[in-house]
Amino acid sequence: MQRAASGATLDPELNELRREFLVEAEEKVREMQTALDGDRNLDALHRLAYLAHQLKGSGGSYGYQRISSDAAELEKAIETLTDGPPDQRLETKIQQHVVSLRAEIDRRSKEVAAAL
Repeated sequence: MQRAASGATLDPELNELRREFLVEAEEKVREMQTALDGDRNLDALHRLAYLAHQLKGSGGSYGYQRISSDAAELEKAIETLTDGPPDQRLETKIQQHVVSLRAEIDRRSKEVAAAL
């Protein structure tokens, strides 16, 4: 078994599960970006919220609290936007959350790849 920088033992099977989660998370973030780049109708926003909700729940399960919290903030911003009038600040915030998620997933993917 390998040791993490914190001294904790890394389980190769857990690392493989994390790698699989991160691959799926990357696909979800790509779909989110596609939704943001396209027509932002109500269906697209609901799909975006659904994807964020999935990442919110599963991110923490794999030990990725930042992915989970960024996804929670994204979901909250989308719900606020869909419940109210158009708001450019919220749309900008949504885009920032997607960029943040992508960066965190990329960073974690590199960590897991190095550990395998």
